[in-house]
Amino acid sequence: MRVGRLRTGLRGWGGVGAMAAVCALALAFVLLLPHAQSRGAEAGASGGRGPARGLKTAAGSCTDADAQNQSPPPSDGGGPAVDAVKARGYLSVGVDQNSYRWGYRNPNDSSGALEGFDIDLAHRIARDVLGDPDKVQFRAIPTNERVPAVQSGRVDMVVRTMTVTCDRLKQVAFSAPYFQTGQQVLAPRTSSITGYDASLAGKRVCSATGSTAYDHLAADRESGALPASTDISATVPNQLDCLVRLQLGEADAVVTDGALAASQAAQDPTVELKGGAFTKEYYGVAMRRGADDLVRRVNRILEDYRKDGGWKASYDKWLSPTLGKDSPSATAPAPSYR
Repeated sequence: MRVGRLRTGLRGWGGVGAMAAVCALALAFVLLLPHAQSRGAEAGASGGRGPARGLKTAAGSCTDADAQNQSPPPSDGGGPAVDAVKARGYLSVGVDQNSYRWGYRNPNDSSGALEGFDIDLAHRIARDVLGDPDKVQFRAIPTNERVPAVQSGRVDMVVRTMTVTCDRLKQVAFSAPYFQTGQQVLAPRTSSITGYDASLAGKRVCSATGSTAYDHLAADRESGALPASTDISATVPNQLDCLVRLQLGEADAVVTDGALAASQAAQDPTVELKGGAFTKEYYGVAMRRGADDLVRRVNRILEDYRKDGGWKASYDKWLSPTLGKDSPSATAPAPSYR
């Protein structure tokens, strides 16, 4: 590796060495976290060069422009999936452990508990289903293992910055959206890259395997929306691994969700967002297809979470410092059910 090109500045993480170690932990299969976790508190980029867009894909009557509207209406009722969680006595949730301010281990907290916006939501779901926010068992899973973890029953749900798309709806069920974001480009401040445009010609662009970022890169290069010389071959299991590659000089840019990119820029002041968001996407809680009672219950919890101020308190604590109070992401998306 070209260690001589390594940039420093990961505030709160102890440099790239610590970051790489964290990434290695996430890649070393699935990490089972302790059953008892301390409860998380419930407590912009420049404008784009054009309108936000989504992938032009469809699954039956679904289009990615309204994939987030395919979830069933909320309900307080039970059912087989909810009953199974209650009988077990804890909620099993797939999360990230190295996405700053979303799901990560605070190096200043000796307990090693996970913190972040997604972690708060997982605790809230456990509180409402089981009466105790700490009755949640976290499993750290890489980006490319989110769907398999749900399908195999390894977890009851995934709360891990997962975009709702039509293709994913063929594989898992989703709650109503709980966050709005969009794809953006992250690159060194000194780079000539200006955004998701012709400036990516001849550049090495990193993305996570199985991510919507890679789907957009592949589709846009094929259609000519991106230069044919854009190298998109660098894919990694976890999107954070792209930041490490960028720091090592093994990639020229990263494409990922703007919300995640903003957090990465906060970790490393030598990189920045280039251009505005070029898509509009929504995160949802992923669950097993057929577990409609659990999906409906989560949708009820999300309704309450928005109304009682829990969502806003969590945003203000974790995400406002990187995304801002006036960002389009600063308001919980309004649900529309199928």
